Amino acid sequence: MSLRRTNRAERKMNCMQVGRALQSYLDDEIDDLTARRIAAHLEDCRRCGMEADAYSELKRALTRRADRIDHEPMDRLRDFSRRLAAGDVPPEVGAENPGGA
Repeated sequence: MSLRRTNRAERKMNCMQVGRALQSYLDDEIDDLTARRIAAHLEDCRRCGMEADAYSELKRALTRRADRIDHEPMDRLRDFSRRLAAGDVPPEVGAENPGGA
């Protein structure tokens, strides 16, 4: 019995992998292969597709109001979300719930 090795393009991404790369995908800051794999996942996964739609709508709303946005809070929010996606819990979050429950 031979095991067929799948190449990277054929491997499906799971929800966690897509979640970590979703913002970069929506901002067109990701390589073509990963973008194709994310797009395929979004077509098959209703939950991730809805999340991508919500982020896209939020981005459109913010773009419409870009001239009225204070960019410092947006930069902090962007940094916070990237750190969360990377698994790095910011100290201010850990301090709110020190028992973890």
